[in-house]
Amino acid sequence: MSAKTIAVLTSGGDAPGMNAAIRAVVRSGITSGLRVMGVRRGYNGLLTGDVFEMNLRSVSDIIHRGGTMLYTARSPEFNTPEGVQKAADQCRRLGIDGVVVIGGDGSFRGARDLTGAGIPCIGIPGTIDNDIASSEYTIGFDTAMNTAVQMIDRLRDTTESHDRCSVVEVMGRRCGDLALQTGIAVGATTILVPEVPYDFQKDIIERMQFTQKTGKKHFIIIVAEGVGHVAELADSIEKQTRIETRATVLGHVQRGGSPTLRDRVVASEMGFHAVQLLSEGKSNRVVVMQKSEIIDLDITEALQMTRTFDVELYKIAHKISI
Repeated sequence: MSAKTIAVLTSGGDAPGMNAAIRAVVRSGITSGLRVMGVRRGYNGLLTGDVFEMNLRSVSDIIHRGGTMLYTARSPEFNTPEGVQKAADQCRRLGIDGVVVIGGDGSFRGARDLTGAGIPCIGIPGTIDNDIASSEYTIGFDTAMNTAVQMIDRLRDTTESHDRCSVVEVMGRRCGDLALQTGIAVGATTILVPEVPYDFQKDIIERMQFTQKTGKKHFIIIVAEGVGHVAELADSIEKQTRIETRATVLGHVQRGGSPTLRDRVVASEMGFHAVQLLSEGKSNRVVVMQKSEIIDLDITEALQMTRTFDVELYKIAHKISI
């Protein structure tokens, strides 16, 4: 049975482009004859009934804004069978026939469980880490990379002025995509990611010493959050090389800011596709990008996929950043 009333929520960490996805869901839903409800603060909003009806103007002037107009939160209560049942009961009480969930793998597991409790759900990947195995691209990734590049370019100015080494931590606990692509873009001497073990002496010190012999006097080392220990790394580098070395953690600045063109367009495509699925009576699907095309997969199947790291791109980075 196709949906008559749908809801949209954002869950987990915020990502630039979520607002563009919300906008697409609301407007494509309404123009398809559906009633669209907004859920504040993720699954927690379903539990508390923090839900309101949206119209075409509810999403005016949000496509260029970072964050999420619906806010986001993590919900320990929803992670229990009792919490899922309570959320499903709230949906029935509010007349919600389907839910679009924008977030990461944790949010998709919640969508799968809610579908199992009788409320059809569609997931949209929104996370700056690009760490969802089923999708080659996630909303927010491009903006986060561009933000990191801008910040590191500024660091480079002072690093070069003082012949220093900057060790910079970017986000990515389990996924090195953000570090890898940012590292290439800023010409980092070394890029450290969770997927590839590194040798401190060979991969950092010897590379720095080699480039010194060719005339290089300042250095940038990019470290993924999942590798960490940037302060200790900076201290060890300075002790071995006698080059003044500073550690910088970019942190949550990477989550904010106006989304890039790519994030706005991909989010809009995914939001539209999600509504089409609910309109056709489909559920337990996740909207993903594969081979640059927007498709959908079964959520359970998507959650079982294993993410592959782009080793070839990592090798390219190693060859040219010297």
